[in-house]
Amino acid sequence: QVQLVESGGGLVQPGGSLGLSCAASGRIVSILVMGWYRQAPGKQREAVATITSGSDTGYADSVKGRFTISRDNAKNTVYLQMNSLNPEDTAVYYCYAHLLPTLATRHYDYWGQGTQVTVSS
Repeated sequence: QVQLVESGGGLVQPGGSLGLSCAASGRIVSILVMGWYRQAPGKQREAVATITSGSDTGYADSVKGRFTISRDNAKNTVYLQMNSLNPEDTAVYYCYAHLLPTLATRHYDYWGQGTQVTVSS
């Protein structure tokens, strides 16, 4: 079975930095896209940053210039470095992967369990 396991997150003061990582494991042939989404209380889940297998990246306007997404294809791992955090960044952050499992004929979406990021003084 395919699993996405996140690590990182926690409590940080405004202006601080935090890093997240997410490793995909299991019977995987290839991963087209990996990324991060977030969901704040009372709000819909939104895309934060994505990265393709060719390292093309995309960012939400609200995080451009502050967050950096990167990926280690050999380790099936995606990272999110978050700088200049503000209280509006507080949310549960979810790892995402669009991948081809072994024996499958098409790609599927997989999600991590989520990790809490709280920005507060």
